[in-house]
Amino acid sequence: MNLPVMKLRFIITSTLFFVFGSLTCVTAQNEARMIPAGKLYIIGGGQRPASMVQEIIQLANVHPTTDYGVILPMASSEPDSAFYYARQSFEREGFASWVNFNLQNRDEMTAAKLDSLRQAKLIYISGGDQNILMKIVKNSPLHQAIIDAYQNGALIAGTSAGAAVQSKKMITGNELKHPEYTGEYRSIEAENIEIGEGLGLLPTAIIDQHFIKRMRMNRLIAAAIENPDYLLIGIDESTAILVEGEIATVRGQSQVVVLQNRNKIKTEQNGLLGTTGLELGVYLPGQTFSVIPK
Repeated sequence: MNLPVMKLRFIITSTLFFVFGSLTCVTAQNEARMIPAGKLYIIGGGQRPASMVQEIIQLANVHPTTDYGVILPMASSEPDSAFYYARQSFEREGFASWVNFNLQNRDEMTAAKLDSLRQAKLIYISGGDQNILMKIVKNSPLHQAIIDAYQNGALIAGTSAGAAVQSKKMITGNELKHPEYTGEYRSIEAENIEIGEGLGLLPTAIIDQHFIKRMRMNRLIAAAIENPDYLLIGIDESTAILVEGEIATVRGQSQVVVLQNRNKIKTEQNGLLGTTGLELGVYLPGQTFSVIPK
Protein backbone atom coordinates (compact mmCIF):
# COMPACT_ATOMS: atom_id res chain seq x y z
CA MET A 1 0.00 0.00 0.00
CA ASN A 2 1.48 3.34 -1.01
CA LEU A 3 2.03 6.19 1.44
CA PRO A 4 -0.76 8.58 0.23
CA VAL A 5 -3.43 5.86 0.63
CA MET A 6 -2.22 4.99 4.12
CA LYS A 7 -2.24 8.65 5.05
CA LEU A 8 -5.78 9.06 3.70
CA ARG A 9 -7.00 6.05 5.69
CA PHE A 10 -5.37 7.41 8.82
CA ILE A 11 -7.09 10.78 8.37
CA ILE A 12 -10.49 9.15 7.79
CA THR A 13 -10.11 6.82 10.79
CA SER A 14 -8.97 9.66 13.04
CA THR A 15 -11.86 11.85 11.92
CA LEU A 16 -14.44 9.12 12.56
CA PHE A 17 -12.91 8.41 15.96
CA PHE A 18 -13.09 12.11 16.85
CA VAL A 19 -16.69 12.46 15.64
CA PHE A 20 -18.01 9.36 17.42
CA GLY A 21 -15.98 10.19 20.51
CA SER A 22 -17.47 13.68 20.57
CA LEU A 23 -20.99 12.29 20.11
CA THR A 24 -20.43 9.89 23.00
CA CYS A 25 -19.24 12.75 25.19
CA VAL A 26 -22.22 14.92 24.26
CA THR A 27 -24.60 12.02 24.93
CA ALA A 28 -23.06 11.45 28.36
CA GLN A 29 -23.36 15.16 29.16
CA ASN A 30 -26.99 15.18 28.06
CA GLU A 31 -27.75 12.15 30.21
CA ALA A 32 -26.11 13.86 33.17
CA ARG A 33 -28.31 16.91 32.54
CA MET A 34 -31.55 14.99 32.03
CA ILE A 35 -34.30 16.91 33.79
CA PRO A 36 -36.51 14.78 36.08
CA ALA A 37 -40.28 15.09 35.74
CA GLY A 38 -40.60 15.64 39.51
CA LYS A 39 -39.84 18.55 41.82
CA LEU A 40 -37.86 18.97 45.04
CA TYR A 41 -39.10 20.98 48.01
CA ILE A 42 -36.13 21.31 50.35
CA ILE A 43 -36.94 22.87 53.74
CA GLY A 44 -34.26 24.25 56.05
CA GLY A 45 -35.95 22.98 59.21
CA GLY A 46 -37.81 24.81 61.97
CA GLN A 47 -41.51 25.59 61.88
CA ARG A 48 -43.35 25.01 58.62
CA PRO A 49 -45.83 27.82 57.95
CA ALA A 50 -49.29 26.70 56.84
CA SER A 51 -48.71 28.42 53.49
CA MET A 52 -45.67 26.22 52.90
CA VAL A 53 -47.59 23.01 53.64
CA GLN A 54 -50.40 24.17 51.39
CA GLU A 55 -47.92 24.83 48.61
CA ILE A 56 -46.46 21.33 48.89
CA ILE A 57 -49.95 19.83 48.55
CA GLN A 58 -50.71 22.05 45.57
CA LEU A 59 -47.41 21.35 43.81
CA ALA A 60 -47.81 17.59 44.27
CA ASN A 61 -51.30 17.87 42.77
CA VAL A 62 -52.68 15.28 45.17
CA HIS A 63 -56.39 14.63 45.40
CA PRO A 64 -57.56 14.25 49.03
CA THR A 65 -59.54 11.04 48.40
CA THR A 66 -57.88 9.28 45.44
CA ASP A 67 -54.17 10.01 46.01
CA TYR A 68 -51.78 9.25 48.83
CA GLY A 69 -48.43 10.42 50.10
CA VAL A 70 -45.56 8.48 51.67
CA ILE A 71 -43.65 9.62 54.76
CA LEU A 72 -40.11 8.33 55.35
CA PRO A 73 -39.48 8.97 59.08
CA MET A 74 -36.30 6.90 59.56
CA ALA A 75 -34.01 9.89 60.22
CA SER A 76 -35.83 10.42 63.50
CA SER A 77 -34.93 8.59 66.71
CA GLU A 78 -38.71 8.27 67.19
CA PRO A 79 -39.96 7.48 63.67
CA ASP A 80 -43.57 6.78 64.67
CA SER A 81 -43.80 10.18 66.35
CA ALA A 82 -42.16 11.81 63.33
CA PHE A 83 -44.80 10.25 61.10
CA TYR A 84 -47.62 11.36 63.39
CA TYR A 85 -46.56 15.01 63.56
CA ALA A 86 -45.75 15.25 59.85
CA ARG A 87 -49.12 13.76 58.94
CA GLN A 88 -50.85 16.08 61.38
CA SER A 89 -49.34 19.19 59.78
CA PHE A 90 -50.62 18.13 56.35
CA GLU A 91 -53.97 16.98 57.70
CA ARG A 92 -54.63 20.47 59.08
CA GLU A 93 -54.31 21.76 55.51
CA GLY A 94 -56.69 19.21 54.03
CA PHE A 95 -54.57 16.22 53.02
CA ALA A 96 -54.55 13.19 55.34
CA SER A 97 -53.93 10.20 53.02
CA TRP A 98 -50.46 9.21 54.19
CA VAL A 99 -48.60 5.90 54.43
CA ASN A 100 -45.89 5.38 57.06
CA PHE A 101 -42.87 3.76 55.38
CA ASN A 102 -40.77 3.20 58.48
CA LEU A 103 -38.53 0.67 56.73
CA GLN A 104 -35.59 -0.20 58.95
CA ASN A 105 -33.95 -2.92 56.85
CA ARG A 106 -33.97 -4.40 53.37
CA ASP A 107 -36.27 -7.27 54.36
CA GLU A 108 -39.01 -4.70 54.91
CA MET A 109 -38.46 -3.17 51.46
CA THR A 110 -40.88 -5.51 49.73
CA ALA A 111 -41.74 -5.27 46.04
CA ALA A 112 -45.29 -4.16 46.92
CA LYS A 113 -44.07 -1.31 49.15
CA LEU A 114 -41.48 -0.17 46.62
CA ASP A 115 -44.12 -0.15 43.90
CA SER A 116 -46.40 1.95 46.13
CA LEU A 117 -43.56 4.40 46.70
CA ARG A 118 -42.88 4.72 42.97
CA GLN A 119 -46.54 5.51 42.34
CA ALA A 120 -46.89 8.10 45.11
CA LYS A 121 -47.24 11.69 43.97
CA LEU A 122 -45.76 13.04 47.20
CA ILE A 123 -42.89 11.72 49.33
CA TYR A 124 -41.98 13.51 52.56
CA ILE A 125 -38.70 12.90 54.44
CA SER A 126 -38.73 13.88 58.12
CA GLY A 127 -36.03 15.55 60.18
CA GLY A 128 -33.63 13.89 62.58
CA ASP A 129 -30.18 12.57 61.74
CA GLN A 130 -29.37 12.28 58.04
CA ASN A 131 -26.69 9.67 58.74
CA ILE A 132 -29.24 7.31 60.29
CA LEU A 133 -31.49 7.60 57.24
CA MET A 134 -28.69 7.09 54.72
CA LYS A 135 -27.34 4.09 56.63
CA ILE A 136 -30.69 2.40 55.98
CA VAL A 137 -31.38 3.72 52.48
CA LYS A 138 -28.00 4.02 50.77
CA ASN A 139 -27.70 1.77 47.69
CA SER A 140 -30.84 -0.13 48.72
CA PRO A 141 -33.93 -0.90 46.60
CA LEU A 142 -35.65 1.92 48.51
CA HIS A 143 -32.94 4.35 47.36
CA GLN A 144 -33.61 3.47 43.72
CA ALA A 145 -37.38 3.63 44.23
CA ILE A 146 -37.10 7.21 45.55
CA ILE A 147 -35.03 8.18 42.50
CA ASP A 148 -37.54 6.47 40.19
CA ALA A 149 -40.46 8.32 41.81
CA TYR A 150 -38.66 11.65 41.34
CA GLN A 151 -37.79 10.87 37.74
CA ASN A 152 -41.41 9.90 37.08
CA GLY A 153 -42.94 13.10 38.46
CA ALA A 154 -43.26 12.87 42.25
CA LEU A 155 -42.68 15.83 44.53
CA ILE A 156 -39.95 14.96 47.05
CA ALA A 157 -40.16 17.18 50.14
CA GLY A 158 -37.97 17.05 53.22
CA THR A 159 -37.00 19.13 56.22
CA SER A 160 -33.74 19.46 58.17
CA ALA A 161 -32.13 16.01 57.84
CA GLY A 162 -34.71 15.35 55.13
CA ALA A 163 -33.22 18.34 53.31
CA ALA A 164 -29.56 17.37 53.74
CA VAL A 165 -30.08 13.91 52.22
CA GLN A 166 -31.44 15.25 48.94
CA SER A 167 -28.05 16.28 47.57
CA LYS A 168 -25.47 13.88 46.15
CA LYS A 169 -22.73 15.01 48.53
CA MET A 170 -24.19 15.35 52.01
CA ILE A 171 -22.99 17.33 55.02
CA THR A 172 -23.16 14.77 57.81
CA GLY A 173 -23.07 17.30 60.65
CA ASN A 174 -19.82 15.89 62.01
CA GLU A 175 -16.51 17.73 62.36
CA LEU A 176 -13.52 15.46 61.85
CA LYS A 177 -11.14 17.63 63.89
CA HIS A 178 -13.66 18.52 66.60
CA PRO A 179 -15.76 15.38 67.10
CA GLU A 180 -17.58 16.63 70.20
CA TYR A 181 -20.73 18.27 68.84
CA THR A 182 -21.37 21.79 70.13
CA GLY A 183 -23.50 23.19 67.32
CA GLU A 184 -20.94 25.96 66.79
CA TYR A 185 -18.55 26.15 63.83
CA ARG A 186 -15.82 28.47 65.07
CA SER A 187 -13.21 27.83 62.38
CA ILE A 188 -12.68 27.39 58.64
CA GLU A 189 -10.32 24.42 58.61
CA ALA A 190 -9.09 21.96 56.02
CA GLU A 191 -10.38 18.38 56.10
CA ASN A 192 -12.74 19.10 58.97
CA ILE A 193 -16.28 19.10 57.57
CA GLU A 194 -17.34 15.51 56.99
CA ILE A 195 -19.08 14.88 53.67
CA GLY A 196 -21.06 11.68 53.10
CA GLU A 197 -23.29 10.35 50.35
CA GLY A 198 -26.90 11.48 50.03
CA LEU A 199 -29.77 10.40 47.81
CA GLY A 200 -28.38 12.26 44.80
CA LEU A 201 -31.67 13.89 43.81
CA LEU A 202 -29.82 17.21 43.51
CA PRO A 203 -26.44 16.12 42.09
CA THR A 204 -24.96 19.60 41.55
CA ALA A 205 -25.23 21.04 45.06
CA ILE A 206 -24.57 20.43 48.74
CA ILE A 207 -27.33 21.43 51.17
CA ASP A 208 -26.99 22.92 54.66
CA GLN A 209 -30.03 23.60 56.87
CA HIS A 210 -31.07 25.71 59.90
CA PHE A 211 -28.53 27.94 58.24
CA ILE A 212 -28.87 31.53 59.39
CA LYS A 213 -30.64 30.66 62.64
CA ARG A 214 -27.73 28.46 63.75
CA MET A 215 -24.96 30.60 62.19
CA ARG A 216 -23.45 27.89 60.00
CA MET A 217 -21.61 30.16 57.57
CA ASN A 218 -18.15 28.94 58.57
CA ARG A 219 -19.18 25.37 57.82
CA LEU A 220 -20.51 26.31 54.39
CA ILE A 221 -17.40 28.33 53.52
CA ALA A 222 -15.12 25.41 54.38
CA ALA A 223 -17.26 23.01 52.36
CA ALA A 224 -17.34 25.44 49.42
CA ILE A 225 -13.57 25.81 49.31
CA GLU A 226 -13.05 22.05 49.35
CA ASN A 227 -15.85 21.23 46.88
CA PRO A 228 -15.41 23.77 44.05
CA ASP A 229 -17.46 21.81 41.51
CA TYR A 230 -20.62 22.12 43.61
CA LEU A 231 -22.97 24.87 44.70
CA LEU A 232 -23.20 25.15 48.48
CA ILE A 233 -26.75 26.07 49.48
CA GLY A 234 -27.59 27.17 53.04
CA ILE A 235 -31.35 27.21 53.72
CA ASP A 236 -32.68 28.99 56.80
CA GLU A 237 -35.48 27.75 59.04
CA SER A 238 -39.10 28.14 57.87
CA THR A 239 -37.63 28.54 54.39
CA ALA A 240 -37.28 26.24 51.41
CA ILE A 241 -36.08 26.00 47.86
CA LEU A 242 -38.40 24.63 45.21
CA VAL A 243 -36.25 22.94 42.56
CA GLU A 244 -37.85 22.55 39.14
CA GLY A 245 -35.35 21.35 36.57
CA GLU A 246 -32.31 23.62 36.79
CA ILE A 247 -34.01 26.49 38.63
CA ALA A 248 -34.53 26.93 42.39
CA THR A 249 -37.07 29.36 43.82
CA VAL A 250 -36.87 30.53 47.43
CA ARG A 251 -40.08 29.90 49.37
CA GLY A 252 -41.09 30.63 52.95
CA GLN A 253 -40.02 33.37 55.34
CA SER A 254 -36.25 33.84 55.36
CA GLN A 255 -33.13 33.69 53.18
CA VAL A 256 -31.06 31.19 51.24
CA VAL A 257 -27.29 31.62 50.94
CA VAL A 258 -25.44 30.20 47.93
CA LEU A 259 -21.65 29.87 47.72
CA GLN A 260 -19.37 28.65 44.95
CA ASN A 261 -15.59 28.50 44.77
CA ARG A 262 -15.62 29.27 41.02
CA ASN A 263 -11.88 29.99 40.82
CA LYS A 264 -11.18 26.59 42.41
CA ILE A 265 -8.52 28.23 44.55
CA LYS A 266 -7.67 26.47 47.78
CA THR A 267 -4.79 27.49 50.01
CA GLU A 268 -3.88 25.98 53.34
CA GLN A 269 -1.72 27.21 56.19
CA ASN A 270 -1.40 25.38 59.50
CA GLY A 271 -4.68 23.62 58.78
CA LEU A 272 -6.58 26.82 58.02
CA LEU A 273 -8.31 27.20 54.64
CA GLY A 274 -8.05 30.19 52.35
CA THR A 275 -9.33 31.22 48.93
CA THR A 276 -10.03 34.29 46.82
CA GLY A 277 -12.98 35.10 44.59
CA LEU A 278 -15.54 33.04 46.51
CA GLU A 279 -18.92 33.84 44.96
CA LEU A 280 -21.75 34.64 47.37
CA GLY A 281 -25.47 35.15 46.79
CA VAL A 282 -28.17 35.84 49.37
CA TYR A 283 -31.65 35.17 48.01
CA LEU A 284 -34.98 36.34 49.38
CA PRO A 285 -38.41 34.68 49.12
CA GLY A 286 -39.60 34.66 45.51
CA GLN A 287 -36.12 35.04 44.01
CA THR A 288 -34.60 32.35 41.80
CA PHE A 289 -31.16 30.99 40.99
CA SER A 290 -29.69 28.21 38.86
CA VAL A 291 -28.66 25.01 40.61
CA ILE A 292 -26.04 24.37 37.91
CA PRO A 293 -22.53 25.48 38.97
CA LYS A 294 -20.92 28.07 36.70
